Amino acid sequence: MVSQEQRRRQLAREKFLRQQQRRTAARRKSRMRNSVIASVLGVIVIGSLALYTTGALKDNGSKQENANSEVSPTPPSKAPDPCEKPAEGKVRTATWKKEPALTVDKSAKYTMKLATTCGDIDIALKASAAPHTVNSFEFLAGKRYFDHSKCHRLTTKGIFVLQCGDPTGTGTGGPGYNIPDENLKDKSLKNNIYPAGTIAMANTGQKNSGGSQFFLVYQDSQLPPSYTPFGTVSESGMKVLKKIAGAGESTGAGDGAPNATVVINRATVTKS
Repeated sequence: MVSQEQRRRQLAREKFLRQQQRRTAARRKSRMRNSVIASVLGVIVIGSLALYTTGALKDNGSKQENANSEVSPTPPSKAPDPCEKPAEGKVRTATWKKEPALTVDKSAKYTMKLATTCGDIDIALKASAAPHTVNSFEFLAGKRYFDHSKCHRLTTKGIFVLQCGDPTGTGTGGPGYNIPDENLKDKSLKNNIYPAGTIAMANTGQKNSGGSQFFLVYQDSQLPPSYTPFGTVSESGMKVLKKIAGAGESTGAGDGAPNATVVINRATVTKS
């Protein structure tokens, strides 16, 4: 027979065990919760450090700008647009089934003028070294194919080019035909460097895939010699390119649409 005192002690022990179990379970939950919180805080700290490091790598020498960016999430305002408003008019989206007949005079001098919203870019074309390319540009300019088109891409890291020649402004447009690669052993291309002032054809990465898109090199750029160089930008034209590059590009990552409003109001090719 269990006495009343023994029964009381048994109930007390059971109560104590239940309390211990609850406390153990509570401590386990607390550890799990703290572990989760620590993990989240770790991610936040790591993310913050990554953002800080990225910001430091992108720093232009102003520590105050980094300090301000940590205080406020508001992105810095863009520099004023150095270019004018585009002339009135619409781009033309005509395409052709085949390359135009080769009528360029290889012995003559050809120049191309890109009258842009940022200033005129004059280019001496290499008709004898790249006749198909120059012939195509003379044809397309005569059809006013480039007029009112945007220069859709600016790169400011790794390579330094302004890309134009797509009336759609997307980087995917073209005249409907392709032209062959030319002049890939041009003497100006040394050690896979396209020197500042070069104008060359963009392509898809495949041979003979050039269309109407081209790029203007505003600073020496290392590229494989697979892009047809077909002209040289004048000194005054280089100043225009530098102005465009100075305004930066839209992503902040070094490859995006130019912040400057770069539109080709009129493109002309002249023979002399």
